[in-house]
Amino acid sequence: MFLAAAIALMVAMMLAILRAFMGPTLYDRILAVNLFGTKTVLFIAVLGYLMGRPEFLDIALVYALINFITVIGVLRFFEYKRTVDDSKEEA
Repeated sequence: MFLAAAIALMVAMMLAILRAFMGPTLYDRILAVNLFGTKTVLFIAVLGYLMGRPEFLDIALVYALINFITVIGVLRFFEYKRTVDDSKEEA
């Protein structure tokens, strides 16, 4: 059953990468990368269970934190860039 879950997670990760490359807007692409990171965390946890290595959960938690901070940072960067570009157009 966990093997089926791992395969389903791999399919969802591939679909997320496809969406990241084909997304019509920047925010769709960022959301797809965030989805890929979330599915990666789940995949690491399932893989750790299948291999009998509970320390993989620690790795999954660290990866989740890195994913969250990175997505927030990228969104802030593009928000700041957009406000700077808008202020240049007004001047």
